[in-house]
Amino acid sequence: MTGSDAYIRIQGLSKYFREGSVVHRVFEEVDAGFHRGEFAALLGKSGSGKSTLLNLISGIEKPTRGSIIIGGVDITGLREHERTLFRRDHIGFVFQFFNLIPTLTVVENVTLPQELAGRDRHLAEMKAMDLLERVGLADRRDTFPDRLSGGEQQRVAIARALAHDPELILADEPTGNLDEETGQPVLELLLQLTRSAGATLIMATHDQDIARLADRVFLIHEGKVTEEKREGARDTAIRAMAGSEEVKGVRVDV
Repeated sequence: MTGSDAYIRIQGLSKYFREGSVVHRVFEEVDAGFHRGEFAALLGKSGSGKSTLLNLISGIEKPTRGSIIIGGVDITGLREHERTLFRRDHIGFVFQFFNLIPTLTVVENVTLPQELAGRDRHLAEMKAMDLLERVGLADRRDTFPDRLSGGEQQRVAIARALAHDPELILADEPTGNLDEETGQPVLELLLQLTRSAGATLIMATHDQDIARLADRVFLIHEGKVTEEKREGARDTAIRAMAGSEEVKGVRVDV
């Protein structure tokens, strides 16, 4: 359900794009809602529209029709510059391919979002070092990204995403470029840090095992977004982190 109390409300969302004379319909009249502090997984196969939905929620792309309201702000009604400022102030991103700036050190990568938001440089570095300590990379502060492993780069990316205290974290296949042994602790770290910050986490994934950790799962298929209803989802996430058996659910329309 969308719900008037939802932190993010998606209403009547449609997204088309034209390729020559052919119109591709990515989404058709989607309604959904996400609540503060929850972990929601967008589950679907490659090409289903998961990344597009993240881009729409962030305001990077605009829908063909419909609205996306975040914390009472209709971002679809904002001008491009206003959407950019909204992202800067309220949203953190974790990408599959890390997207660290290669010419900046680890600590410079993490302080950059804070400096762009106008935070004092000294305070920004203090915050960056606190996060790097929490992700276990404080001793690599002056290292450049190409000297880090994939798992280390993604831990830096998580610190960067959280550095400016965003209310919303959007993660696009954050462990998709990592092997299972490396990806699991990175995923656990991302969940731990977003939970402790009280942030909302929306993650695109095609991995059923990752989806089982979520409070709610939204299935994306043929332009529709449906929710997999499960009882005690938050308890399920805790049990799944401990390695217990999966809980199966029933799919219903959002």
